Amino acid sequence: MEVQSDYLVIGSGIAGLSFALESARSGTVAIVTKRDPQETSTNYAQGGIASVLDPEDQPELHIKDTLESGDGLCKEDVVKMVVREGPGRVQELIGLGVNFTRQSGPEKKLDLGMEGGHSRRRIVHAKDHTGQEVEKVLLERAREQPNITIYDNHMAIDLITKSKLIKRGIVISETRETCWGAYVLDVKTNQVKTFLARVTVLATGGAGKVYLYTSNPDIASGDGVAIGYRAGVKVANMEFVQFHPTCLYHPMAKSFLISEAVRGEGGILLDSKGNRFMEKYHPLKELAFRDIVARSIDLELKKSGDECVYLDISHKPAAFIKERFPHIYHTCLKYQIDITKEPIPVVPAAHYMCGGLLTDKNGLTNIDNLYAIGEVACTGLHGANRLASNSLLEALVFAKRAAKSASEDLAANRNIPLSKAPLWDSGSATDSEESVVVTHNWDEIRRFMWNYVGIVRTNKRLARARSRVQIIQEEIKEYYWNFIVTSDLLELRNLAQVAELIITCASLRKESRGLHYNLDYPHQDNEHWKRDTVIWI
Repeated sequence: MEVQSDYLVIGSGIAGLSFALESARSGTVAIVTKRDPQETSTNYAQGGIASVLDPEDQPELHIKDTLESGDGLCKEDVVKMVVREGPGRVQELIGLGVNFTRQSGPEKKLDLGMEGGHSRRRIVHAKDHTGQEVEKVLLERAREQPNITIYDNHMAIDLITKSKLIKRGIVISETRETCWGAYVLDVKTNQVKTFLARVTVLATGGAGKVYLYTSNPDIASGDGVAIGYRAGVKVANMEFVQFHPTCLYHPMAKSFLISEAVRGEGGILLDSKGNRFMEKYHPLKELAFRDIVARSIDLELKKSGDECVYLDISHKPAAFIKERFPHIYHTCLKYQIDITKEPIPVVPAAHYMCGGLLTDKNGLTNIDNLYAIGEVACTGLHGANRLASNSLLEALVFAKRAAKSASEDLAANRNIPLSKAPLWDSGSATDSEESVVVTHNWDEIRRFMWNYVGIVRTNKRLARARSRVQIIQEEIKEYYWNFIVTSDLLELRNLAQVAELIITCASLRKESRGLHYNLDYPHQDNEHWKRDTVIWI
């Protein structure tokens, strides 16, 4: 089966939907999403969107905070661009119907939150479920657009590129590598479909599931980075994995994040004896950058042998806690934790990929007609460590810029017929009765990545991880070509690819900077390593 559109968007979070809504004005849009459309990392984002919306705040302050968080690797021109364009993008969300929390009083000003690393209150939020509110509204608007078609439970397998078409015996005239769409698995029917488009956008989110403990939903298996890398897209800074300092520690609570905003509103971190410890590590204490807080917690746990630390906001009025953090309050209460009266057990968990597919200031990759936006991309905004709540901001700004650039591409290429791609051929592949192979390898990858390529690394740990991932990739390669593809197999293939990319980038960087901390190179090396780590096929 073949589906043709002007734009193909892979992913249905804030980046993909924002791009689709903008692009629907100039052409037809097919959105491919591997689960239900609302099952995205955006939907789980609690904190909010960082933007200069208070007269007492200044863009220069937000720029300074972002650059300091990025630890020397941010692209300053990109930071300035995103910060200055951000307020306009937030106002557009409000215009679409996003209901951000406002202060009481006749003026109904936006209630701006405080988070770690920020010098001012500038986090626009919808209580503590901002992503859910944004996702809901964007999906509603997308479903109203006749030019947008959403294909849920569809998972991209690989991109259709000039190189791939030439290998299949098709003669084409482009001189540069060009993308013409993707092969996509219909998960419910197990049928592979050919999606052809003049512009393809990867907006697949992050890769937190490559680690044993993560705040990310199950969909975050690094699909976009793996798909792009296999097609020849340059990948940058994959060593910079942000571990959120505070995920709920409870045997029944899967991947539940305790927002940065809890510390922003006065929450303090305690050890098992009730002692506050962050003052030993940084003068900003709990409001230090995330890499510092996560590494401090990791060190405290290694010293004490405890399984968790505690985040306490019970000294604040109960009414304030319930009003500001209703989602966190009610979720914790389900696990018999009353955050108005007792501290919350927390541990760090993999949260955000600062690296990804390398793009320009419009989200364009080194392959023509192929864009990457949102967490899947490495734009230069985050550098070595993302500043809290800059991720949704980045997605909004780059979605708008990518849509403008892509519409210009479309106008120039509209009269060029779409390249004909052959239908997917399964060859002699058969159904597999050995799904235990997928399950076992998935579990092993996540465990050795947590143990060897986690918050603190060493050369020996990285070498062990590299050895293991190479063996597993050989097993996956054999399995992939012998058996008919399934969504589980595709996710495992992508997960292993992303693990290899993280290990490779971490092994190349011979220093410690931001989110990458190697005990064998504990200091920064600005002479040799104040630059991106870039790899490609």
